[in-house]
Amino acid sequence: MKLVAIALAASALALTAAAETTEDASATSEATPQYTVAEAKTDPAHWRAVDPENLFIFDTTEGRVVIEAFPEIAPKHYKQFSTIIRSGMYSGTKFHRVIEGFMAQGGDIRAINGEGSGLPNIEAEFTFQRKPEEMPLEYAIGYPEDAEGGFIKGFPIATRPLWIAQDFGNETVESWIPHCQGVVSTARLGDNVNSGNSQFFLMRGYADHLDKDYTAWGRVISGQDVVMSLKKGPDARDGLVTDPDILNSASVAADMPAAERPKAWVMRTDTEEFVETLDLKEGDLPHVCDLPAVPAVVEN
Repeated sequence: MKLVAIALAASALALTAAAETTEDASATSEATPQYTVAEAKTDPAHWRAVDPENLFIFDTTEGRVVIEAFPEIAPKHYKQFSTIIRSGMYSGTKFHRVIEGFMAQGGDIRAINGEGSGLPNIEAEFTFQRKPEEMPLEYAIGYPEDAEGGFIKGFPIATRPLWIAQDFGNETVESWIPHCQGVVSTARLGDNVNSGNSQFFLMRGYADHLDKDYTAWGRVISGQDVVMSLKKGPDARDGLVTDPDILNSASVAADMPAAERPKAWVMRTDTEEFVETLDLKEGDLPHVCDLPAVPAVVEN
């Protein structure tokens, strides 16, 4: 009974957040130009190969979702989620809460084995300190010193402006992954910011009120259509799904047999060609979550 109460408490918190969420899919869901694996393979000047250690494969009852993790942004979360994926404990878990325009939540291992992951909870990593000379915004929205958003390695990034760090003589600037559509983040229990463990959620829309309050650590680079097709739960039940879709298996690409291993490439965001895909007019300063997702292609 206690477990049920805890789960409902966590759900209630998320429902409040969902009520403020942008319901319409943003520009990230609009049709984007199609690119081929052959193009990406042969053009390293414009495409970056994804490290198979950072490539997570979720095979669901609705299809395959391919996620790229960003270890440098949330190293503790990367370690925990990659460990759980490799353990096989995600097999059979459910996407038990799916809310229209908000997110799809899964990874409740306790509901399967009655015990959970067996790993300690993870300390929050809501933001990270970035040394601009070592990890610059590859594409900055607006003037680089004033930019509050852009892209690094294809990931949407929100940030404190560089000039603030410079004025205070700091070597680092606070940055974070905003909860754009396609971002992968960490569920937690109620207001306990350090209670993340195995549950994750896949963003179906943009929810700015989650930023700097939940730890985002990856993004969907293939299969966002699958995320959008997961069975939704009614608002009256806080998105709890009666007959939920299942995460049949989760794998780290590096562990899969070579013949079966997906390979992925992400368009580089430090090129003129990438800027042209944004089709921005002079003076435009959109939020990074209102821009299209950075293109990626997956083989296998």
